[in-house]
This record gives sequence, structure tokens and C-alpha cells, in this order.
Amino acid sequence: MTIKTSIFMLLLLFAPVSSFAVDNKDERALRQKGEELFNQNCAKCHGEKGVGTKEGPPLVHKIYHPNHHADLSFRWAIERGVRSHHWGFGDMPKIDGVKPDEAESIIKYVRGIQKEAGIF
Repeated sequence: MTIKTSIFMLLLLFAPVSSFAVDNKDERALRQKGEELFNQNCAKCHGEKGVGTKEGPPLVHKIYHPNHHADLSFRWAIERGVRSHHWGFGDMPKIDGVKPDEAESIIKYVRGIQKEAGIF
């Protein structure tokens, strides 16, 4: 391995993740749409900005870190519902009427608010 390659790899290793994030108009629009869909379909139980309610757990919580609950977990929760396993709120029903592309927008929004909260 050359010195240039080693330095480049070290820079990649220690570079903040946000420096690689794409922050363009399309991404912002997708996240805004996700927030609207979240507020319509999820906030009743998971609270405004995902902070939780008496009806459902907070999504802005380390237990929902992407390494523990991948995006697929959120997708399946929306499509299929999920059995209660971390919290005492009971099972989550599937969310009827949320299309796959809308679920992706919701997930993008949730990951964004998690990142802002320092979850990852």
C-alpha cells in the first residue's frame, strides 16, 4: 500500500459521515414529504418528531439505531405491522394506505431526525 493510499484511507476513516451526505433539493423535498407522511400516519403513536407518546415508543432512541433496526425493519413495520418486543405498548398494526415510495420517504425523515439527535 502506498503512502497516498494510506493517507486517503485514514481520511475516509475519520471523516465525518455528514461530509459524504448528499444535501440537495431532491433530498430535502423527499425528507419534507416524509415528514408530512410521518405526521399523517405515524405521529399519533410515535409523537411529533418521533419522540413517542403514551400510545407508542420514541423512534428517536438508540434502540432504533440503523445497526440494530435497519431500514428494512421500518419498511416491514409499515407494511406488515410488528409484534411488541422492546416496549410495553403492544403490537403495532400495519399502516394501510402507505405506498412503498411513501414508506421510503418516512424512513428518510426518521433517519434524518435520528441523525440530528445524535443517534448515529
